[in-house]
Amino acid sequence: MSGTYGTDRRIAGTASVTVDGRTHLLVGELTYGVSSVTRTTLTGQDGVHGYSEMPSPGFIAGTFRDVADLRVEDFNAMRDVSVVITLVNGKTISGTGMWTVGAQEVATTEGTFAVRWEGDRVETV
Repeated sequence: MSGTYGTDRRIAGTASVTVDGRTHLLVGELTYGVSSVTRTTLTGQDGVHGYSEMPSPGFIAGTFRDVADLRVEDFNAMRDVSVVITLVNGKTISGTGMWTVGAQEVATTEGTFAVRWEGDRVETV
């Protein structure tokens, strides 16, 4: 097996999220993307011609818990925030100058809502 695992070989599981230094209760579905470009293959009737390349924002997204000291509408107003995720495997992913996209809708049965931040720069630090 190749790769570096650390001392206990934890690869996946728990994670935490902070926005401008404030920790939020993460339920799950945490995802992130560090890509800076999106490539699309260009084809014609005579074969593959090449590809196009367009800028692509980085993102951090997850499902969070709606608790008493939280205002969900504050997430919708987020612009130019720093989002940091810490993973059980030792990685830290950081996004700066981020904004939320989409509307946040609370599912009251579990008290959860999804958030997606996008920005120019998301990277492993």
